Amino acid sequence: MSQLPPRLLPSAAHRRPVLLIVGCGDVGLRVVRLLAGRWRVLALSSSPERWPLLRASGIVPLAGNLDQPETLGRLAGLAEAVLHLAPPPGKGAADARTAALVRALARSGRVQRVVYGSTTGVYGDAGGARFDETRAVNPATDRGRRRVDAEARLRWAGRALGWTVSVLRIPGIYAADREGGHPRDRVQRGTPVLRAEDDVYTNHIHADDLARACVAALLRGAPQRVYHVTDDSETRMGEHFDTVADRYGLPRPPRLSRAEAAAQLSPMQMSFLGESRRLDNGRMKKELRLQLLYPDVIAGLAADTSRP
Repeated sequence: MSQLPPRLLPSAAHRRPVLLIVGCGDVGLRVVRLLAGRWRVLALSSSPERWPLLRASGIVPLAGNLDQPETLGRLAGLAEAVLHLAPPPGKGAADARTAALVRALARSGRVQRVVYGSTTGVYGDAGGARFDETRAVNPATDRGRRRVDAEARLRWAGRALGWTVSVLRIPGIYAADREGGHPRDRVQRGTPVLRAEDDVYTNHIHADDLARACVAALLRGAPQRVYHVTDDSETRMGEHFDTVADRYGLPRPPRLSRAEAAAQLSPMQMSFLGESRRLDNGRMKKELRLQLLYPDVIAGLAADTSRP
């Protein structure tokens, strides 16, 4: 308990600080396991069928839907800290879900800290450049623009309401026990990648390290601060999936020119092949004091394959 910042130390009335998780999926459940016994955790959920799983994980489910702001009234005053991992809506350039959440939380002065899980897609294509969090955002898709909108709303609320808001910009998440989140699945489907001369740099983070980064930000994140939550890898996408294929004894994915890929892949898949960047994670290591368990994908895959 001594690790908690002074503002999050439990009062006599609340022996443990209270965390509200909005969007408690795989990463949220990993966070809860890390906080077991130290925090009381609530989770907003619009799916009653999911509540037994939340309760079994030691979480108190709260009925509510970010797409129905009238259901969020009870959120005010419940928690000192909020972990916002819910995705934006599927269309438009603004994130009405985050807007509704901010309005609900602003009705009470109890909230002190908000950690938001954003995406590195806010940068758009950087032409393979390596950069830190001072780079200006330049999203190329509405998906990225919605994330920029959410970040701006939360950082504005932080300044206006005195919240400490930490924005985690997250690349591709993987783990063997993460549904649909293991790079082996893509290789098994035979999804092609770009030929070497057209290939893009890609960034990754193991789900366990991401959960640890969320906890570190809850404890040590600086006010209105952005953090790259990524491992140390600097590989191109084709190299990444070749490594995965070799690790599991699978055929390497076929290589295509950019023109050939555009004819075979969906616009969504092509959007990921159109952005190349290398992220500096020094701020995460220095300010959040996070030591990666899996500094690269090879380490993460080795750990995953060694588990029963």
